[in-house]
Amino acid sequence: MSVFLSFHGAAHAVTGSCFRLETSHGQVLFDCGLFQGSKTEKELNYQPFSFSPGKINAVVLSHAHIDHSGLLPKLVKEGFQGPIYATPATADLAAVMLPDSAYIQEIEVKQLNKRNARRARTRVEPIYTAEDVLACLEQFRPKPYAGWFNVTAGVKVRFWNAGHLLGSASIEVEVQNSDAEHPLRIVFSGDIGPNFKLLHPNPEAPGDLDYIICEGTYGDRDRATITPNGRRMALRDEVLTAHDPNGVLLIPSFAIERAQELIADLVQLMEEGMLPTIPIYVDSPLATRASHVFARHAKELESGKDFARRLKSRNVHFTETVEQSKALDRLRGFHIVIAASGMCEAGRIRYRLKNWIWRDEATILLVGFQAQGTLGRILSDGAAAVRIQGEEFKVRARVRSLDAYSGHADGPELKEWIRMRLPLHQTIFLVHGEKQALTDLQTRLQGLIEQKNIILPEIDESFELTAQGARRMSLHGPSRADKTTIAQLDWHNEASRLVLDINDALAGAPDNKARVLLIKRLREALNGTVGQKS
Repeated sequence: MSVFLSFHGAAHAVTGSCFRLETSHGQVLFDCGLFQGSKTEKELNYQPFSFSPGKINAVVLSHAHIDHSGLLPKLVKEGFQGPIYATPATADLAAVMLPDSAYIQEIEVKQLNKRNARRARTRVEPIYTAEDVLACLEQFRPKPYAGWFNVTAGVKVRFWNAGHLLGSASIEVEVQNSDAEHPLRIVFSGDIGPNFKLLHPNPEAPGDLDYIICEGTYGDRDRATITPNGRRMALRDEVLTAHDPNGVLLIPSFAIERAQELIADLVQLMEEGMLPTIPIYVDSPLATRASHVFARHAKELESGKDFARRLKSRNVHFTETVEQSKALDRLRGFHIVIAASGMCEAGRIRYRLKNWIWRDEATILLVGFQAQGTLGRILSDGAAAVRIQGEEFKVRARVRSLDAYSGHADGPELKEWIRMRLPLHQTIFLVHGEKQALTDLQTRLQGLIEQKNIILPEIDESFELTAQGARRMSLHGPSRADKTTIAQLDWHNEASRLVLDINDALAGAPDNKARVLLIKRLREALNGTVGQKS
């Protein structure tokens, strides 16, 4: 029996996780996530799937983060009718994350269509709606860690705690093959948590495998070893440095787990007298609902009782309505605002940034991975000016990064996780990372795994998983994306930068005559007449 594995996302990129396993008996999808990053990359969310959703027998979901789960409603909308298997906590988190994703899409598309109408441009539709999400959630089938279950004929799986997020899992797969003495053994890592994660044990998974599909988000990074107390001290230092009587500490954060970790650590620091009492505002309805899910699953978390208590601190304020969110811009005195999204690409953080990014008394603290092409990455790279929702802003706020809250293992931890999976009989695929991270991780594995057995797949590539190793298949049709556009700055980013540069040049010109000359040259360039005599 032939077994094929296709990579429909998270290939030379961090988002859009989606892997398809196909046998003569059926097809199983592992994750089905949204693409995030540049506009070019996000446009993949609107394109048709490069497989038939109606022919997928089942989906196995590693965890609830939107880059792993965010296209499930579209999958259902386009014909998938099978079960979606996930751990109980992942199913509960998906039940708050996916409706929020639909709401954001519907709101942002509504705003975009208003702008398009003024510009006489074509209307667009959201990728999916709240109605599509409700249909999708009906297809979830929770399964606990450790127990085997069948997903289609000849394919069974079980979940292992990945230590990344409440409910997160690495997925062990056995494919029965009548032509072989033993089943084909595969593991999908999902996202692997680091050591000393606040709420979780170190990640677990089986060994003695034929194939590994392993994430490499931070494959190029070596973090200093940091304990839970060390992480809190690093956060304390950032808060104290940011403290300004008239200022704010803005923390763009993923609403699921990262926000809750930050709340718990900030409250603990204040309880222990390591920080003065500072009001904390969680400007994210999703984070509010997710906090309730974490409270329900507190027994599954390390120190879960204390964690749940701190989420309910009287010093923590959750904004629900738009009016409550807007009122934050009128606050006086130093305060902390935690708002989604973590990459500054959507949600309420953009409105908080528009109010504060141009002010010296503000600090922006980035606490998670920033994909190439996102506003968070542009700020992290030191931009002096940015455009947010079509408006130009000078960046006068301090921009800081704190990697201690990452939910991903770094390079040495990934190597150790892979070492613990040995022996590996065939091939390891490195996914869920940008090019530099994946190639650095590949180099780290020298001496552990033969380089010929390490593959960095491209988007929509397929491989036959044989007893002699993976065999690359030719594409049945064109790939949905040129690999040079994945996880890269695109023309939208360059256009925004050009507009900012033009405005700076005009403002800095010595007089109006120089400005007119500059505009003339720009028009000549647009008309293709540069160098021609007028």
